Amino acid sequence: MRRLLALACAIVFVDTAFYAAITPLLPGFEDEFGLSKSAAGVLVGAYPAGTLIGAIPGGYLAAKAGVRATVLLGLGLMIGSSIAFAFADSIAVLDAARFVQGVGGAASWAGAMAWVASAAPRDRRGEMIGTAIGAAVAGALAGPAIGTLADATGIAPTFTGVALVGTLLALWALSTPPAPAEGTTPPRELVAALRDGRVAGGIWLIAVPGLLFGTIGVLAPLRLDELGVGAAGIGAAWLTASLLESGVSPIIGRVSDRRGRLYPALIGLGLATALLALFPWPGTAWQLILLVVVAAPCIGVLWAPSMALLSDGAEALGIAQGLAFALSNLGWSIGQTAGAAVSARLADATSDTVPYLLLSCLCGATIAILARARRTTTISHA
Repeated sequence: MRRLLALACAIVFVDTAFYAAITPLLPGFEDEFGLSKSAAGVLVGAYPAGTLIGAIPGGYLAAKAGVRATVLLGLGLMIGSSIAFAFADSIAVLDAARFVQGVGGAASWAGAMAWVASAAPRDRRGEMIGTAIGAAVAGALAGPAIGTLADATGIAPTFTGVALVGTLLALWALSTPPAPAEGTTPPRELVAALRDGRVAGGIWLIAVPGLLFGTIGVLAPLRLDELGVGAAGIGAAWLTASLLESGVSPIIGRVSDRRGRLYPALIGLGLATALLALFPWPGTAWQLILLVVVAAPCIGVLWAPSMALLSDGAEALGIAQGLAFALSNLGWSIGQTAGAAVSARLADATSDTVPYLLLSCLCGATIAILARARRTTTISHA
């Protein structure tokens, strides 16, 4: 179990690092290609858009062909997209590379997380998922550092190195004994599962932090650039934020195993409601950086309990874990795409204040709904 968990952690770490590396590079791309906020949002949102397209096929592949084959496909796409990103000479190629990486991420995440969830005891599932999520957040921690390195030394050598690491991970996966395929679930049963409170609630609670991080990931770096912060400073801010967030998920996973899945989720939503309402107001760089650093671990509280809640519901309904994490990818990608692209478009049309305050209200409404749901039998054991 330890070796398998280490492999899954390494896979999601590298994948998330490549995704998050865009943050300190975004102002440079904005200047180089003359990007508007909307166009920058498309670049950031191309990855989750690819995940959206690849989520359900990746889950079905994990259930039908097995988790190892799915992981290898995802890593192969990540390697190819890293090379494309390294040598891209236009915004269209960068967008396409991010999109393909998102498709690959859907496969590697579905395979890796299902591999762990199916092997973990149920009373430790939240902890194991939380550990893997912590590794993913550590990847988000490393991502801005990779982006800062690329800004200083060159994009081509940096992302060629990412492709090399992906190749080494593929070799590690090949040397790990595969888990038996669980078998697919008919599409009708998968759709019917959305009526289950644990499944629907888990998907929504995964989409919400995707929305929040997608919005912050576009608007905050551009605002910091306006306030005179360079790529190194932006990278350092996200590095610190992700460092704090990476320590939260394993702890929250254990809390959700003991206190129920919704208990920590409600805490995270309450903190997010307050913090998102503050984001429009900082007039200095240090105030905005402080908000980013504080918000990341608070919003990150939602990841482990929401994924564990979805996994629990899938197990109870007899749905393969690969498909459960396909639904997880679906929820995250919808949230992240909307956060990156729609919020940026809305900010272009109005101001940054509007998307931030709308998301604060959304978190508050979710608290009200979940507090009521927690008292019902639908997710009474969540």
